[in-house]
Amino acid sequence: MATDVNAAFAQEKAGQIEAVHDEARAFQERIDQGEIAPIGGDRYLVLTGWDEGETFTVRRNTQGRIEQILAQHGLDTTTGGAALYTTTPAWHGLGAVIPGGTTDIDDVLKLARIDWEVSKQPVLYEWVDDLRDATDRYVTVRTDTGDALGTVGGRYEVFQNRRVFEFLQDLVQHHDAVWESAGALRGGRKVFVTMRIPHSIVIDRGGLDDEIVLYLAAVNSHDGTSSAESIVTPWRIACGNTERFATRDAVHRWGIRHTKGGLSNLEEARRTLGLTLAYAKSFEAEENMFVRTELLVDDFHTLIDGLWPVGEDAKKRSKTFAQNRHDELDGMFREQARKLGRTAYAAERTITDFLDHRAGVVPRSLGEDLARAQRSLEGTNDDLKSQTHRKLLLLAR
Repeated sequence: MATDVNAAFAQEKAGQIEAVHDEARAFQERIDQGEIAPIGGDRYLVLTGWDEGETFTVRRNTQGRIEQILAQHGLDTTTGGAALYTTTPAWHGLGAVIPGGTTDIDDVLKLARIDWEVSKQPVLYEWVDDLRDATDRYVTVRTDTGDALGTVGGRYEVFQNRRVFEFLQDLVQHHDAVWESAGALRGGRKVFVTMRIPHSIVIDRGGLDDEIVLYLAAVNSHDGTSSAESIVTPWRIACGNTERFATRDAVHRWGIRHTKGGLSNLEEARRTLGLTLAYAKSFEAEENMFVRTELLVDDFHTLIDGLWPVGEDAKKRSKTFAQNRHDELDGMFREQARKLGRTAYAAERTITDFLDHRAGVVPRSLGEDLARAQRSLEGTNDDLKSQTHRKLLLLAR
């Protein structure tokens, strides 16, 4: 059994679109159940599942029935097609798909429609009848379309798209890397490239054979809003959503400031990558230990009660909420145990799934619906996941 978040995302996306195409009633039921929320006009926000936080637009006919779901993939389309190269078809069906991939950087740049460069042009403003330069202010401009991407300072160094590929290639110290995906988002303001790390994490080899594939990705902005970033992640980037998820679920990341020499100092990046891969091997050993550690239902109850303690003086509403959560987790664990065995591994998978896709949120000023979507963006549950792992390690040892 393989844990492939990309396949799960695509499957859920297909199911989501198919469900709302069946009939308008099913769509309304998803709203009523808190899975999606209207955010104005014909736009909706996904609140649960692999595509939590995504927005999409619904087109209806004159009778009000749903005719089309337009997911917001976020890919650059300014040159007439989607700026995406990938080895595997994405959920939206866009881009250039090359099964098996290629090792040639120039081919990928062309297929991904990112074979353009960026220049810095001075910011000009009109004063009376005079055209003046804004001191130390520049506009980053695409050289193929002339589109302005952002405003930056004089010290800002443009990282050309090809240079980012070369950085990843040099980082892994071999030039036969197969590029998994590459493309541009938001009109070219953000560019990404992904390569697969050769060594996967395999949990219970020969048994569950639960494989976690990791990717090394670089995400570069041309608009001055963020540093370039390299990440190790289980996500293959193929749209705006998966770019966000890749960053959210990164095993490790390191930022690269847009300054001279920013992409030249590889030693620290290589050291960080080495530590990350060493951590991945350690994580694999710990997860395999969890597979071999039996866990009684009572032990699981003790675990979740420790993660979400409820004091004796808690209000009745809080106790009821806690009991409902306890019952839901109990049912999820029993279901996981039927597939994975009654083990510490099944317990961790249960809690992770609950936190990622089912846990409620405390209403905030922006409203409960938006708060639920924002939970994943802010990493609110990361600490609970770490606590779960540490507690299970104590049990396993």
